[in-house]
Amino acid sequence: MGGSGFLGRGLRERLVSRGYDVVVLSRRGGGRRPGWRDVHWDARSTGPWVEELEGAHALVHLAGKRVDCRPTAANVAELTRSRVETVRLVGTAVGSLAHKPSAWVQLSSLARYGDCGDDIIDEATPPPDHGPAQQVEVCRRWEGAYEEASAGIARRVLVRPGISIGGAGDPATAQLARLARLGLGGRVGSGRQWVSWIAAADMFDILVCAVEDLTMDGVYHATAPTPVRNSELMAAYRAAVGRRFGLPSPSPLTTMGAWLMGSDPALALTGRRCVPTRLLGHGFRFAAVDVRQVVAEAVRAGRAAS
Repeated sequence: MGGSGFLGRGLRERLVSRGYDVVVLSRRGGGRRPGWRDVHWDARSTGPWVEELEGAHALVHLAGKRVDCRPTAANVAELTRSRVETVRLVGTAVGSLAHKPSAWVQLSSLARYGDCGDDIIDEATPPPDHGPAQQVEVCRRWEGAYEEASAGIARRVLVRPGISIGGAGDPATAQLARLARLGLGGRVGSGRQWVSWIAAADMFDILVCAVEDLTMDGVYHATAPTPVRNSELMAAYRAAVGRRFGLPSPSPLTTMGAWLMGSDPALALTGRRCVPTRLLGHGFRFAAVDVRQVVAEAVRAGRAAS
């Protein structure tokens, strides 16, 4: 589920290269390529797709509406529905199987922690019960649905990623690089809010580890061990596109601009300083920890693909 998005495509390619027979559940269905195939599901009801889960090595659930939308009540409800209902649907399907998947890897988000100031957050930090609805509440209900739906699975891995940067089709780079080229790549708000980020290549490797490593279980932060402030991230994008200066965006201007663009200002104005304590404890080695290098490579990849 979610195999046609940015993360899903990257994970699919990694798994196919490692010899897996990958089945992608999508609304299109019917596609077939060497090493993988598309099977139709409508994300609302059970059907023939359920048979694909029988005895599977692992189930990876990445589906959900993009959060980059205005924080209206209707959008928050749709964000929640697209996550909670699909998780519950898969849980119903799993419950009907004679041989359940050995593992269920579930995507969530570090937005589960809301706005955390300068506090250092790792997997042992209790998430809040309240916060921005489009972040804390959506993720709280999403993860709660997963806990219930996956109860019959032997190994359950919940992955909370930071912003993924890198590779063709990277949505964060597409948006931030465009702003930087237009001369709008200055700090957002105070510029002091923390950004938890991860190179896309490391993100794909973490998901592969979650599929393969039988010792992985529970919650993991998929984020580089070097979070940066918003001002540092924007400086990295300015450098990557060759702009020495970028107009800052004070909070009121950011809020107005986000609404005009159909986005949520909280995505830029809030932050969290998350670290991947459990992954580091597992011995995972991050290939990329320098945000300037990762952003530069992401911008080059975007140019090559356009």
